[in-house]
Amino acid sequence: MRKLALHWQILIAITLAVIAGYFVNVNTTEETMPGLFGVSFMSVFEYVGTIFLNALKMIIVPLITSSIIVGVAGIGSGGDLGRLGGKTLLFYASTTLFAILVGLVLVNAVGPGYVDGEPAKDILALDADTDDIAARVEGRGAGDVAEIFLRMVPPNIFAAAAEGQMLGIIFFAILFGYFMTRLETDYAEPLYNFWNAVFHVMMRMTEWIMLFAPIGVFGLVAKTVSETGFEAAGPLLLFSGVVLLALIAHAVITLPLLLRFVGNVRPYKTMALMSPALLTAFSTASSSATLPVTMDRIEDEVGVSNNVSSFVLPLGATVNMNGTALYECVAAMFIAQAYGLELTFGVQFSIVVIALLTSIGVAGVPSASLVAIAIILAAIGLPVEAIGVLLVFDRVLDMARTSINIWGDATCATIIARLAGEKTNVGVEGPGKE
Repeated sequence: MRKLALHWQILIAITLAVIAGYFVNVNTTEETMPGLFGVSFMSVFEYVGTIFLNALKMIIVPLITSSIIVGVAGIGSGGDLGRLGGKTLLFYASTTLFAILVGLVLVNAVGPGYVDGEPAKDILALDADTDDIAARVEGRGAGDVAEIFLRMVPPNIFAAAAEGQMLGIIFFAILFGYFMTRLETDYAEPLYNFWNAVFHVMMRMTEWIMLFAPIGVFGLVAKTVSETGFEAAGPLLLFSGVVLLALIAHAVITLPLLLRFVGNVRPYKTMALMSPALLTAFSTASSSATLPVTMDRIEDEVGVSNNVSSFVLPLGATVNMNGTALYECVAAMFIAQAYGLELTFGVQFSIVVIALLTSIGVAGVPSASLVAIAIILAAIGLPVEAIGVLLVFDRVLDMARTSINIWGDATCATIIARLAGEKTNVGVEGPGKE
């Protein structure tokens, strides 16, 4: 018998959670709370959800550290970090930053975390103390931007790991991976093998934890619905709308402008030729699984050479996550708004930087956004437990942002090919390759 795909399991879990949570909600009074053997159902929901979140938090530090070290060392030691690699990495970082800024502008303009001008904290059943959170956010992100860079260089990396200071850990991992490539082979090879083994172990652990995602999602969603009924649907729908609008804006405005004015190609023809890959990404919600289709379309239809596509696209499937980074930023801002926090420029800049770095560091991990959002929330002092409210519509948003990730990869490959002198089939001067 064929096993049901994980995303269908999660969708079924969300449906059952909504039904169970609503049953508990309508049968709860001040005197009674539905339960079994003296234990309330709401407590069971919370317990299950907390275990799942704790498991995600447990893997963050080793996963991020090993992922970035292996990624940086692999790029640096492959002989491709020359002119092609430099342009590719710069382009990926730039488009991801543009995507984050699009999301940041829209979430600030719309304010999905507010309902009738008031924070949606109670509607979303976010029960952490707002004053305590405000104090933690102020301590971690207030002040000028220089403080953010100061936190990137922790005096004790082990203390930073214990305290969840992810900026410092990410910076250390980047330096470690880079300088590994400057060692003699006898020293560098065992180090690389060690960190690569750690990374693969963490990936296996992540995959194992995600097997329990339907149970964890059930507990988190059921708890929210049991406490709020369907009132939470309003701000969550608005949040989802902001995410989708930002993704669309990045896909049809930002990236096409780059294609037209940097690559000198016809952007919407390129999009049409890449549509099978975009639809595959939407259906699978996996950049890696879509990679063969992406390479086939970019070479056979767009006309990019294999020399460019074989380097740019696999690298992009690992590090270029435009849609994911945008979503992470909007999600963190939404939760902050729901708590009624006025985030300073310093805090918002911190969110942008961490979203940019974590979109690279956890890109290859199943349900990477959950891990990345947990990192961002912890880094700026917001409770990780708030992730639970995002899970109701996460599957649809995951499919949408993965499509944007693939579109970003295709955009980069096309532009890099044009800058290398290739004519391609979408150039404004007409089809054909040199």
